[in-house]
Amino acid sequence: MNLRRETPCRTTPGGLARAGLALRRHRGLLLGVQWAVVLFYAVVVALPAFLPLPGEGDRILNHLTRFAQFLFWGVWWPFVILSVMALGRVWCGVFCPEGALSEFASRWSLDRPIPAWLKWGGWPFVAFLLTTAYGQMVSVYEYPRPALLILGGSTLVAIAVGLRYGRGRRVWCRHLCPVSGVFGLLARIAPVHFAVDRAAWDAAPSHGAPVRCAPLIDIRRMQSASACHMCGQCAGQRGAVALAGRRPGAEIVPGAAPDPWGARLLVYGMLGAALGAFQWSASPWFIAAKQGLAVGLLERDIAWPLETPGQWWLFTHYPEVNDAFTWLDGGLLLAYLAATALVAGGWIRLCLGLAARTAGRGWVRLAPALIPYAGASVFVGLSLLTTGQLSGEGVTLPWAHPARLALLALAALWSARLAWRLGRAPAALAALAAAALPGWLWWQQFYVW
Repeated sequence: MNLRRETPCRTTPGGLARAGLALRRHRGLLLGVQWAVVLFYAVVVALPAFLPLPGEGDRILNHLTRFAQFLFWGVWWPFVILSVMALGRVWCGVFCPEGALSEFASRWSLDRPIPAWLKWGGWPFVAFLLTTAYGQMVSVYEYPRPALLILGGSTLVAIAVGLRYGRGRRVWCRHLCPVSGVFGLLARIAPVHFAVDRAAWDAAPSHGAPVRCAPLIDIRRMQSASACHMCGQCAGQRGAVALAGRRPGAEIVPGAAPDPWGARLLVYGMLGAALGAFQWSASPWFIAAKQGLAVGLLERDIAWPLETPGQWWLFTHYPEVNDAFTWLDGGLLLAYLAATALVAGGWIRLCLGLAARTAGRGWVRLAPALIPYAGASVFVGLSLLTTGQLSGEGVTLPWAHPARLALLALAALWSARLAWRLGRAPAALAALAAAALPGWLWWQQFYVW
């Protein structure tokens, strides 16, 4: 029997509050949606891995693998990024198959205490970098077996964590998910969130069972949308929790607690390594370095770096379609991603550091102002997959590159405005300067390379 009492929320009456309460009332329907997404996920990720690779004449509408790749990488992921920026982590709480499976498995959890090492705040940063690098090494966007290995493996680990820790909780999502850190950053600028009226909470009678928050949030003290999965199960609790609107970027305020690992993920991950992952295959610098190193190796009679490992799970290896990485390809790819992270991230860190001296704040406190720009940059990179797949179907979008640059420019201005609130003119100028290098690299890819 559910003893939780749903009382009218006094914080924000109106349509949004009623929508939040509906999420709680219709929990069964949401579970049905989650299982439908799990089934869809299994079809588009798992099934193509057991089919022959598509040929040159195969298209999105006549081959399951191409159709699944377009849905997953061309539609699903770009708009997941946009959804988090617009609606908070609704994706996590309502649609994510990994989260749903981890929470479902946790019904039979051993309920062991979560160890301190697992709570280390750097895991989302490390997991994002490793997943990004490995995904490029095995060409996860182009081939179904690497997608199944990475995403299926991640799902199995999520289930295993659920079976061991936190009965009825999402320990995997809170501490280990490779994209949890990215989603947590983007949710901070969303114009909707679950607001908590602390005074109303404390004044309400203490009857009824407390909410078991799946992502392990202390609802009474929740001030940020960063970790909230927007599942609505706390809506109306003690008449103090409601889905509410807010000014976009309202969390990016001078008094916000610093988040060092979030700042590193933003600067060196989303605006660094991810940028390199989207650009390396088109970069003339990568090609020139590869050719120069190959000539140098041959002149010295060193041949093994030019050989292929022969394992698709280590480096891309599909000789039947003339696509196989050598040791040189793989090593240079990792070096390119690292260089992009260090150069682009280092430039952004320098800009923020100089502004921090004037503003009297650490660079970590100024970094969240760049969340809109980082989110736009990731969306732009993923949208390249969309237009690339469409171009293979003969569909060209000549307005795509100008639209991407316009989006990046608007996001840079938004970031500058948020930075102004954190450190006035020096911080705003630093945000624009920080955005200049990634913006220039995107310009190079669109119009020069």
